[in-house]
Amino acid sequence: MANVCFLLANGYEDSEMKNPYDAMNEAGHKTVIVGIEKGAELKGKKGTVSYTSDLSISEAKADDYDAVIIPGGGAPEALRVNEEVVQFVKQANEQGKVIAGICHGPQVMISADILKGVQATSYIGIRDDLKNAGSTYLDQEVVVDGNIITSRTPKDEPAFIKEILNKL
Repeated sequence: MANVCFLLANGYEDSEMKNPYDAMNEAGHKTVIVGIEKGAELKGKKGTVSYTSDLSISEAKADDYDAVIIPGGGAPEALRVNEEVVQFVKQANEQGKVIAGICHGPQVMISADILKGVQATSYIGIRDDLKNAGSTYLDQEVVVDGNIITSRTPKDEPAFIKEILNKL
């Protein structure tokens, strides 16, 4: 089974963390929550779920994971300004690992500069950011381009989860 890293900070979209996380665990994959700090309680923006980070980003190594999942909401903004997070995602991409972002999740991919020439989707509010990063924006529930998987909003979670599981 695969080792799956969830990059998380406070303010994530609750269902965009909970549903993929539960699906990965139900499929038998090993999940690890990586935050800025180890042991931090990370709360969803709607307050329906909270998780504790298993590792800090300084402890995490891209080599250890088969996939990196980045839930949306406000968390990606907090993650993308951390240089260790950016380098982690860049290294995972260089190693061909699955990198999946939903809603605002692709903001971290933009900061890691891994979307040039890649077809992707996201929450419409960051559509221009994707284009400015050199990506071709597609308004579809899920877009798979090589190792990169992106989706738009919580309503697209079933397709998002399905494609991640297919890649693993």
